Amino acid sequence: MNINTQRMVDRYAGQMLCAALSLIHSFRPKETLREATSDVAFQPKAIAILMLSEMGSMVLAQPMIGYLKERYPAADLHVVQLGKNQEIVRLLGFAKPEHMHAIDDSSLFNLVTSLYCVIRDLRRAGVDAVIDCELFARISSAIAYLSGASRLAGFTSHTQEGLYRGSFINCAVPYNPYRRIADQFISLARALEAVPNGAFKSMPRSKLAQIGFAADSRFEKLKPLALQEGELGRAVAKLKADFPQLDDKPLVLLYPGGGILPIRAWPENYFANVAKALLNKGCAVGFIGLPVDKPLAQSLVGELQHEAALDLTGYTKNIRELLVLFFHAKLLITNDGGPGHFAALTPIHTIMFFGPETPALYAPLASSLGGESVALFAGTPCSPCLTAYNHRTSSCDGDNVCLAEITPAQVLNHANRMLGMPS
Repeated sequence: MNINTQRMVDRYAGQMLCAALSLIHSFRPKETLREATSDVAFQPKAIAILMLSEMGSMVLAQPMIGYLKERYPAADLHVVQLGKNQEIVRLLGFAKPEHMHAIDDSSLFNLVTSLYCVIRDLRRAGVDAVIDCELFARISSAIAYLSGASRLAGFTSHTQEGLYRGSFINCAVPYNPYRRIADQFISLARALEAVPNGAFKSMPRSKLAQIGFAADSRFEKLKPLALQEGELGRAVAKLKADFPQLDDKPLVLLYPGGGILPIRAWPENYFANVAKALLNKGCAVGFIGLPVDKPLAQSLVGELQHEAALDLTGYTKNIRELLVLFFHAKLLITNDGGPGHFAALTPIHTIMFFGPETPALYAPLASSLGGESVALFAGTPCSPCLTAYNHRTSSCDGDNVCLAEITPAQVLNHANRMLGMPS
């Protein structure tokens, strides 16, 4: 299903399902409800993490996963995702393969049948806590309730209209558009904790004491990709054999695609201008992306007419190969999306564009390998326009001025500094 169909199903069918589940929940025995508010320190046997949407969010969730593994070392972690997004979880090792649950959204029939299988498997696994990381999606809220877990942590809209997703989330955390999402994910994890006096203290659960990330590198620094012996050398040798014109030029990678949200794309001619300037300074430039991005990459390569301008869309067969390429390249210039977050697992420097969404929430986390990340954001009055409150549906007419105001000159100033080149 395309993204608009998914939104429609979630909005209409999802709200009705959440209302029905809320009604059922209201008739649960009081004894069952009190189990979730016990004085005894909560030690779950299995925790399910629901994060259905983009792969980049899983990188931002790595600090939360680290917190959970330290706080509940005996608990099995289960991850529920769209099947097409599971590769990064396998790569990061968040959960055992048998604890990864896939939802197939290719059709309505496949969606319903895979949801049934996922809920069945979570119940069989004895999941007793769920962390719903989705921003007001009804389908994930329903999965959380139907899992049978006693503690459900998820975002709540409190009194906001139009974002109804049931009344059964008993470890509620208000979504905060002023705090980065990585911090909010940890707030969800901490909302599971028991508190004194046999009650949840007060709502919302995010009133728990703040964790000082700056002083606690366990949750701030990302665990980098562990390369296998000789893996980088083999990848570089293959790259140079396939593209001998690379020679020993510093490689800069550009991701000009917008993914499922084209409004997040920096203007194509701006990418061309930056690429041309870098080529003139002796760099090699490679355009990366999925096979669907190939026409755009070929258009840019054709416009540049330079032997060191390469179409690398589809060249890497999986995310691991892409990350190994990041270990070799010097700089990534990218639209907001997965590649900019994946880069934090490697030493590559990154320049990432924001406009429809905000870096205050979604800026990449710091790399533990020394790669610098710069988030560029013009801050036009209508920006950001993609939020949790509108299910990331922009009112923009397609003229994304918020990105057009980030000039190639600004980008080149940062690029030259990162590459150690004169301005």
